[in-house]
Amino acid sequence: MTATVALVAAAVAPAQAHSSHGHPTPPPTRVASGLDNPRQLIVNGHGDLYVAEAGRGGSTLCITGPEGDDICLGSTGAVTRVTRKGTQSRVVTGLPSLAAPDGSAAIGPSDVEWLGGRQLAVLIGLGADPAARDAMPAEGSRLATLQLAKVGSTHTRTIADLGAYEAKANPIHDPDSNPSSLIRVGDKFVITDAGGNDLVRTGRHGLSTVAVFDDQMADAPPFLGLPPGTQIPAQAVPTAVVRGPDGAYYVSQLTGFPFQPGLANIYRVVPGHAPTVWASGLTNVTSLAFDSRGSLYAVQLAKDGLLNAPPDAPPVGSLVKVSRSGAHTVVADNLVAPYGMAISGHQAYVSTCSVCPGGGEVWRITL
Repeated sequence: MTATVALVAAAVAPAQAHSSHGHPTPPPTRVASGLDNPRQLIVNGHGDLYVAEAGRGGSTLCITGPEGDDICLGSTGAVTRVTRKGTQSRVVTGLPSLAAPDGSAAIGPSDVEWLGGRQLAVLIGLGADPAARDAMPAEGSRLATLQLAKVGSTHTRTIADLGAYEAKANPIHDPDSNPSSLIRVGDKFVITDAGGNDLVRTGRHGLSTVAVFDDQMADAPPFLGLPPGTQIPAQAVPTAVVRGPDGAYYVSQLTGFPFQPGLANIYRVVPGHAPTVWASGLTNVTSLAFDSRGSLYAVQLAKDGLLNAPPDAPPVGSLVKVSRSGAHTVVADNLVAPYGMAISGHQAYVSTCSVCPGGGEVWRITL
């Protein structure tokens, strides 16, 4: 996908359905623009919005990315803040980023947590065997880590090395680390590793595994030339973690190749127990959030499945209210490559054009 296509696509406003009460709702409002591959986001207690930008890569070093294409390293990852008064600015810069030569489909800062004052925790992805970092220059050492950052500074400190933990523990498949989402629980963090297919937790003695997500069987796409009805294993690819009103963790999944529509689940995780499917029938989910009434919402990156997205344009996704019966309600449709979500009051904030350098946006959607 070219940057030109991404910028044009990002200019398309999402369509909003009626509220869950059947009443007309205000149209979505754009609250941020010009972002580089935006991913997860949060709203802090002051009403300020923080967005993790995966950046636009660079030209320092190129490696083979998770989709088989070359991705190149740079220091273009960032965190953007949008104040409650609407002022937008990058408050953390110089973070590592891997992206295609045109800056699209980046891997870099994937989530952010506000720790109070000027302190932020920034999660940074990788999408490769952690050993790939060994051949990289200095900025590559911060890939697949959790970093402590300060607003207005380019200096960070490593809190946890997810890549090193994956290389050592490797609970399923070959070593691969792509930290994608985090929540703060007391003085600890709980983190999804989309590459490692697990949920991990920081602690006094380092990282530990909370849950592992097994493969599912998916229908083989016709272009593989396999007999009709053949199924192939698809990795879980856990993408986001939130804590529910019941204290359990809820984890979404993108699902791996072939990204079958309707195969994505939301798992309920209680530490010490195996994950259980809490809701199913979703497609390529990247973010979750509970509202104040305990209702769960999910972002679908590609509502028809990533393999069915146009080859030269970003996928089109949606924001849905999750039903345990599978009858999910569409809240906002025709979102261009949506990814992250945060809820504040009756408003959801969703990052869009998450594979676009310079074309990323955040939309405020009334629930």
